[in-house]
Amino acid sequence: MKSIELNDPSEIQEFLGKISFTGEGFTSDSLLLEVFEAGLDYPDFLKAEGEDPEASYGGKSPAWAKYHVRQGKRVFMVYGGGSGRARRTHSSVTP
Repeated sequence: MKSIELNDPSEIQEFLGKISFTGEGFTSDSLLLEVFEAGLDYPDFLKAEGEDPEASYGGKSPAWAKYHVRQGKRVFMVYGGGSGRARRTHSSVTP
């Protein structure tokens, strides 16, 4: 899949609301809710890349495999998935 990069918070929220995951490891009906739970209530950067057949965008599969979402110094990432690998998340606050 073609990589995507967004910098508009409203576009990012709309995009994340359409992403869902099934399969091994981290699963979710809406990535937006997971991002909110990680403390990013107004994300200002998103990069998505790769391909995961167990991820879907707007109900259509495949979707991207890696997601990097940022708001200021807060970062939330989803990686793994596809090729039999369990999907994982990581959140942090950068210095």
